[in-house]
This record gives sequence, C-alpha cells and structure tokens, in this order.
Amino acid sequence: MRTQYNIPIFIPHEGCKNECTFCNQKKISGKSKMITEDELRHTIEEYLESFKDKNAYKEIAFFGGSFTGIDIEDQERLLKVANEYIKDKRIDGIRISTRPDYIDRKILKMLKKYHVKSIELGVQSTNDYILQKCKRGHTFEDTKRASKLIRRYRFNLGHQMMVGLPESTRIDEINTAKQLIKLKPKMIRIYPVLVIKDTELEKEYLNGNYKPISLVQAVETCKELVYMFDKKKINIIRIGLQNTDNITDPDANGSDVVAGPYHPAFGQLVEDSIWYDCIVNKIKKISAKVKEVEIKVNRQDVGNVIGHKKSNIIKLKETYDVDAQVTGVDYLKPGQSEIEVIDTYKN
Repeated sequence: MRTQYNIPIFIPHEGCKNECTFCNQKKISGKSKMITEDELRHTIEEYLESFKDKNAYKEIAFFGGSFTGIDIEDQERLLKVANEYIKDKRIDGIRISTRPDYIDRKILKMLKKYHVKSIELGVQSTNDYILQKCKRGHTFEDTKRASKLIRRYRFNLGHQMMVGLPESTRIDEINTAKQLIKLKPKMIRIYPVLVIKDTELEKEYLNGNYKPISLVQAVETCKELVYMFDKKKINIIRIGLQNTDNITDPDANGSDVVAGPYHPAFGQLVEDSIWYDCIVNKIKKISAKVKEVEIKVNRQDVGNVIGHKKSNIIKLKETYDVDAQVTGVDYLKPGQSEIEVIDTYKN
C-alpha cells in the first residue's frame, strides 16, 4: 500500500464568520494571521525534505479556519502556490477543510481549476437542535446540499463530526453517523468535544451548565462509530484532536484545555478497546475455561492488542483471570488474529 503524507497548512479563523460555543480556532490551530506565499513555500519545502518515502502520495492540506470563507483573493493566492508543486509533480493533491454553508457551484469550479482533490466539511452533528445550541450557524440541510454538490463535482468528500456536544447524547451521535453514511463520504474525522479556554463553552462549563463526557464515555461512543463507518468502508482518518503544546493535558502549564475527555493518544485508546472486544469474543468461544493464551497478530497491531500501558493485558487478567502473551507474526494481515490456548483451568 502506498504511503501517504500530509503537509498541514493552518489558516487563521478569519475564514469563518461564525463563533461556535466550543470553538477557539486561534488556540487549536495556533494561527492568528494569514500565511504569506513565502511562508507557504517554506513550509512545503521543509515537509518535502523530511519525507523518507519519496514515492509516497503527498498532499497539501489547508486546515484551521474555513478555507472557502476567506477572501477569494487569498484562496487563489494560496492555491496558486500549491498548484505550482502539482505541476512540478512534487505534490499529488490538495485538500481543504470548510463549512457546509460555504460551498456553492462557483467555489467548486474555482477549486477544481486549482486541482483540489478532497473537501472536508465540518458537519459536527446532523441534529438541527444541537447545531443551534452550539451556535453552529448552519443546518443539516446545508450539509446534505454541500455534500451532494461536492460529489457531483467529483471531489473526494470528507466529513468531520463531534462527540459530546451540548445536549447531545450517544443516540444523537449514532444517528449523526447513520445520516452521514447516507451521504457517502469517503473519509471521516471524529472529535470528542474538549472545553477550550476563551470559549462560550468554557463559561457554560464553569457555570455548571455543561458537563463534558468522560474519557470512558468518549472512547465507547467513538468505538461504536468506528464499527459503523468501517462496515461501510468509510476511511477514518483521525479520532481525537492533534496533541500540541497548548492542546494538551488540562493540568499542564500552558494548556488551553480546561476540561473534557483529553488523552494524548485518544485514537489509540479507541483502537485498543476494539481489539480488546475482539480478543474477549474469541476467548468466549473456546469450549474450556481458559487460563493462558497466546495472541498472534500482524506485527503492526501488537501495540494496540497489548493496549496503552498494557491496559488490555491487565483487564483480561482482572476481568476474566486470563494471562495473555502477544506475538507479532508476518503471515497474518493487519486486523487479523489467532488465539492459541496455552493452559486451561482443570476444573
């Protein structure tokens, strides 16, 4: 499988005229002013030099603010620079992130002109009441319209959704996933809501009007969403916000995270939990009281099967009194596993 590299380019929040209750993009992206052409070229060159696999698929990704909401002159200025690298065949594609209500035919024609390949929509929820509560500024109807247009113009469609929004329940999030699946995105990002400094949500949290979901709740809900998207072969490209100097543990100096289900390896926790369920289900099918097993998986899956800080191994012992050793092998494909019983309880 061909390696893929992203070159993330963060643009300022000025692209979005809305102020969602949970959002402080200046804190999340670290950008407060528009990037110049020279800065853009410098960033791209730095990344290109750092990539080990020169034959990998390479993509410039404009994140941070809503790209199609910034001035059209700035959009074209940045896309022209990115397009230079596509013409030179040093870059394979361009990806942008934007809002559903910032998409129309004129915008899509312009993006097509500059060889943009993928468009990610910040959907967050398909429940209009929840969107209104967090002052999102668009409706699910906007998402449906934009998604259909993006697919009609033959872009790769991506969606971003959130878990734990104000007044959102697990059922609401399951329903959001169901509705998004119907719109046929090729990829999805799932973000648990964190309370960020200098947001309206921080005030609601401090006033006791908003209670973040726990880390366990976030992992369990995201795990269920992963099952749903995987079943429909929708690529899950990220679970959880990227860890940065200011998006980090709420107790750390300089952290802008006030509360919420933060973990530096949130995505790994979800993968670990999925593997734990898989292993437990296989052990339960064995017609003997299992005492010790060897779990064989592809080498790249060993860490997730063991779990963060050996959490899965410890949980198997504490919950089912099963000792487990994990072995990485080459003959199994990623995601496959075999269990060999080493010992059983005689009685």
